Amino acid sequence: MRDFHHPGRSALYAENGMCATSHPLAAKVAVDILQAGGNAVDAAIAGSVLLGLCEPAMTGIGGDCFALIKPAGSEEIIALNGSGRAPAALSAAGMRAAGHSHMPLFGAPEPVTVPGAVDAFCRLSEDHGKLGLDAVLAPVIHYAEAGVPVAPRAAFDWKNHHGNLGGRARDYYLIDGEPPCPGQLFRQPRQAEVLRKIAAEGRAGFYEGEVAEDMVASLQAIGGVHTADDFAGNRPDYTTPVSGFYKGVELVEHPPNGQGATAILLNHILAEFDIAAMDPWATLRAHIEAEATKLAYATRDRIMGDADHVTGLQEMLDPATGKALAARIDPTRAMPCPPHPTESPHKETVYLTVVDRDRMAVSIIYSIFKDFGSGVASDRFGILFHNRGAGFRLDEGHPNEAGGGKRPMHTIIPAMLRQNGKVVMPFGVMGGQYQSTGHARMVTNIVDFGLDPQAAIDAPRCFTEYGPMKVEKGYSDTVRRDLAEMGHDVVVPETGIGGAQAIRIHDHGVLEGGSDPRKDGCALGY
Repeated sequence: MRDFHHPGRSALYAENGMCATSHPLAAKVAVDILQAGGNAVDAAIAGSVLLGLCEPAMTGIGGDCFALIKPAGSEEIIALNGSGRAPAALSAAGMRAAGHSHMPLFGAPEPVTVPGAVDAFCRLSEDHGKLGLDAVLAPVIHYAEAGVPVAPRAAFDWKNHHGNLGGRARDYYLIDGEPPCPGQLFRQPRQAEVLRKIAAEGRAGFYEGEVAEDMVASLQAIGGVHTADDFAGNRPDYTTPVSGFYKGVELVEHPPNGQGATAILLNHILAEFDIAAMDPWATLRAHIEAEATKLAYATRDRIMGDADHVTGLQEMLDPATGKALAARIDPTRAMPCPPHPTESPHKETVYLTVVDRDRMAVSIIYSIFKDFGSGVASDRFGILFHNRGAGFRLDEGHPNEAGGGKRPMHTIIPAMLRQNGKVVMPFGVMGGQYQSTGHARMVTNIVDFGLDPQAAIDAPRCFTEYGPMKVEKGYSDTVRRDLAEMGHDVVVPETGIGGAQAIRIHDHGVLEGGSDPRKDGCALGY
């Protein structure tokens, strides 16, 4: 229980249904959908699509998503990969010949892979939803036309990153050439048109016809090799989740091209140390986690990529790999950081989880990669393209080498915890590269220190990201000084590290939600 002498956020308890996400309007719309007879999938789609209007620097219908679904009456977990593929004509060899050593980021067509999220939402609705897309998207269409009041954290991101926007994107995502202020209404009437087409026609309303023509023409106008066939041929894929145990608790993740196996490997490394005996917010735990992160991420960067090209997945999932890597950690000294493989770290995304009265649970993450994605929007409808292809490498023969029809390695990963065969908590941690470390820390916060979901989310964070060790203000100056003396390049990040959302499913029938104060959102239930 939190100390009520200090500012903080209480966990939310509800019986019938709940949503936890990073913007209050999205949480409310999701709960409204539940109360109107929809299930967790319907609510998750509505809330997620609305987040693209509430937090356009983080996500939108020009992006990708991954989802984990626990059906009602089952403890099975279904994974749907909603990440898009590179256009068929993309060539790493051609880019190397043109002088590129890394994928570009902003204003360029090369990192724009086909947006996969809309296809995934349509598949989820068809296969697992109850209400249909017309009802699910209706509240989002309303807000696209009427506008959403800009929330404080969203305004902060807008102000700091609107320079990534170029061309027509500035017309659609700025107001009179400036980022909106907190409380200012942000409207997207052209996007309402697109959502109406999707509601009426399903995926064809986005991947075919005039919306697809607008996207393809806009990309080709800046030199893209994208074609109508690339968009029409896009499909999401059901995959088999991967999992690993930490002290009897099973962490369930997406397989490649998602980086979920990295979180599992991190837990296997941390299992070799007596984390529970450490002071949770002191130097030693922060140091061990940082060193484990370096080793796990270096392994990820060597192995991870498109699922059809990954051969080392079992190595990452094997507890013996974690044991071997743990033996390389010096508890008194920091090791050098591995080099960044792509020169394209990113910071944020959005995450949403919903559990309904029948205990269907959805864990979904939805992103345009960098802040405001590629910075390129389609001319007619203002669809902001993600730049997820910046996660590709140009190293010849690497599993994550850019290539036509391939999916890049993704940082975004939804998760669920299962204990004694039962799903007990869908959760996710935003924050770009931090996500695998964030998942491992959520697990150890809960398992080793007995924290409830809200306390586990509130707790201070640190993260070593290819050089600097970001240590939040929640740590003491003494810890920062000690870490620096051990060889870490300690910095205090400008904002809190990432964000997180979680819903615990209790055996006594009540749901318990936690939502990150580093974001604008909340957990809501009924």
